[in-house]
Amino acid sequence: MELQEFGDSIEENSNCHDPLFPNPTSFPFVLSFHNLSYSVKVRRKLTVLPRCLRRTSWDGKLPGESTDEDMSRTKVLLNDISGEAREGEIMAVLGSSGSGKSTLIDALADRIERESLKGSVTLNGEVLESKFLKMISAYVMQDDLLFPTLTVQETLMFSAEFHLPRTLSWSSKKSRVEALIDQLDLQNAANTMIGDEGHRGVSGGERRRVSIGIGIIHDPILLFLDEPTSGLDSTSAYMVVKVLQKIAQSGSIVIMSIHQPSYRILCLLDRLIFLSCGQIVFGGSPTSIPQFFAEFGTPIPENENWAEVALDFIQELEETPNGTKNLVEFNRSWQRENPACTSFFNGPKPSLQDAISASVSRGKLVSGATNIDHNISSLDVPKFANPFWMEMVVIAKRSILKSMRMPELFYVRFGAVVATGIILATLFRKLDNSPKGIQEKLGFIAFAMGSIFYICLYAMPVFLQERYIFMRETAYNAYRRSSYVLSHTIISLPLLSVLSLTYALTTYWLVGLAGGFSGFILFFLFMFSTFWAANSFITFLSGVIYSEMVAYTVVTLILGWFMLLSGLFIDRDRIPPYWIWCHYLSPPKYPYQGVLQNEFDDPYKCLVKGIKIFDASPLKDVTESLKIELLQDMSKILGMNITNSTCLTTGIDILKLTAVNDLDKWTDLWITIALGIFYRILFYFALLIGSKNKRRRVLF
Repeated sequence: MELQEFGDSIEENSNCHDPLFPNPTSFPFVLSFHNLSYSVKVRRKLTVLPRCLRRTSWDGKLPGESTDEDMSRTKVLLNDISGEAREGEIMAVLGSSGSGKSTLIDALADRIERESLKGSVTLNGEVLESKFLKMISAYVMQDDLLFPTLTVQETLMFSAEFHLPRTLSWSSKKSRVEALIDQLDLQNAANTMIGDEGHRGVSGGERRRVSIGIGIIHDPILLFLDEPTSGLDSTSAYMVVKVLQKIAQSGSIVIMSIHQPSYRILCLLDRLIFLSCGQIVFGGSPTSIPQFFAEFGTPIPENENWAEVALDFIQELEETPNGTKNLVEFNRSWQRENPACTSFFNGPKPSLQDAISASVSRGKLVSGATNIDHNISSLDVPKFANPFWMEMVVIAKRSILKSMRMPELFYVRFGAVVATGIILATLFRKLDNSPKGIQEKLGFIAFAMGSIFYICLYAMPVFLQERYIFMRETAYNAYRRSSYVLSHTIISLPLLSVLSLTYALTTYWLVGLAGGFSGFILFFLFMFSTFWAANSFITFLSGVIYSEMVAYTVVTLILGWFMLLSGLFIDRDRIPPYWIWCHYLSPPKYPYQGVLQNEFDDPYKCLVKGIKIFDASPLKDVTESLKIELLQDMSKILGMNITNSTCLTTGIDILKLTAVNDLDKWTDLWITIALGIFYRILFYFALLIGSKNKRRRVLF
């Protein structure tokens, strides 16, 4: 009975048998794509290939593979794909793993570099510029990339603040979010945190609908989704596609990939494209599936899910020597003979200007496209919805809210600094200016400045955990990369100030460093600049290295090399010439020698007098009278009068001995601060280069 209702439902919702099916709007959008082809170069042989690439192709070689057996081979992922999708309907791309579903979605969504993709994609006959396409479209990834500590409403509200223009008031944005929550059927979960593996939150289906909500917050004309039902149970998957049907009917084109739809989901789909090894083996409405396969010679049983049977049959063909070659050719001829079942819209298409103007007049947001008085290709479209400073405010507000929801992260970082400071203060408590005390001061300063770089390792997972959220948001111009870098830089400064002040307070006075209050202020400034440089350096590396495990290993090694060559353990004069460049690039070098100069740069302060010179030698245990006799002997040999009150070592001598007098302390301070700025700039360029969310020609 259910299967019969399933068939009846598809018959009622299909326009296959009526090419003049009434349009949902007066000015429909039609996305057309013609002869799309995309190939990649494989630099090394793949050990695991999709089934369709493991078999022998029709001409005796792998599909799209050159006859050259070297390490560079070409594989075709899309091969002459054509079709169209229309406003108010859902077009679904089906096929087995490796068939090219996600690649086709990426091609339509401009996520493949133009020089790598052949063919054309047009909206109402006009090729769209990339920035304009981003403005009127949205892409929902297969994975739900959300911040677990934010609620559903907060997540959508932040998305609204990023994507909706400044001209809309905050109340209008809030109204849009509330309407979207109703549209997505998320009323009961609006104030529930998203959650993750360690924190209970919304269900899987609700998470997926929130992801969709983020994509459609700006009411896009084009909505692309990569397997939105993946990982969901049948009920949740059906609810997600039901929501997509509402979105399409509100005036959008919905294009999605799906692995194997249930019969209820199939009822909601308007157009299907079956792919096999990057080629179309069927394209048309769901109701035309039985007719298509019956004419091919493999009729589908009446009480079976048409899509499931068709996919199973296609998968069986892929295992045969000829593969799906005959089915591809039959589909081409069948589409020519049955235009009513394969074409969406045979009537005249309005210009894109008229279609967008009509959408805006019906209440569609189409941010930035309110003035459509001239050609779309020359339309001055704002790349970002909001100015630079507003993006920074929203990013900062979101980051602060996340931090407030997880205060234990601050407590752990603060506790690490307090614990390190207390341990150092108790171990090096009240050091004097004896030779032994000076030696211990050198050890304290070296460890205190070096340990800051390891304390700042907490900055490593901060960006790694939100890298893909950042890539998703910047891919569709939610905000500028520079806004992200500058905002996170500014909000990190208060935390670094607190950690620096805590570290300085727990060590400076108890250890007994010289300089009084002014010396303490400079010591604090060096602490702050060191925290700043270390945090910036580790943040930069987190933008370059994608894996958290690899990142920690690489950072630990690099920091070890920096420590070794910074002058903490070996004097600059002892470093070989071929490594000296690393010494000057080492971030710990400058705060280390700056703090040493802060401690020992008083030329009038004597550190070692008379017989105290023997305290750092094997003669320290001999009697005082013998030490005086030794001084007298030294006086005769050196030809100078050395008494028990003669100053033998000053702070300047210590600086010369440790070879940290090449720069003055203020220069060291400014260089340390400049290094932090330099690493932040490198972090920006790492994001600019590494976060481009487009496919290229080379497949590793």
